[in-house]
Amino acid sequence: QVQLVESGGGLVQPGGSLSLSCAASRSIFSIYAMGWYRQAPGSQRELVARMTSGGTTNYADSVKGRFTISRDNAKNTVYLQMNSLKPEDTAVYYCNAVDSGFIYWGQGTQVTVSS
Repeated sequence: QVQLVESGGGLVQPGGSLSLSCAASRSIFSIYAMGWYRQAPGSQRELVARMTSGGTTNYADSVKGRFTISRDNAKNTVYLQMNSLKPEDTAVYYCNAVDSGFIYWGQGTQVTVSS
């Protein structure tokens, strides 16, 4: 099992930046994939960015060139750097881990982009 705790959400103006962190309760070195999803009110949860243990990344088209996912195995932490934020990025952001056939979720952190 792995517990995931997100942090770093908040209110930011359009065009601004935020960095989210996801701290895992154990080593993430061997976890197959970790990523970020988001869910806006009235919408389904959607993939934002994902990184495998081998370093392969994939991003939603809507965030390519603006968001960057990274992981620090020594700190058991995954990050999401979000730049050039838009109002449509407003959502609850969830950390996700896929390991040995199981899927784990954090509790979510709110990101609001508004002037």
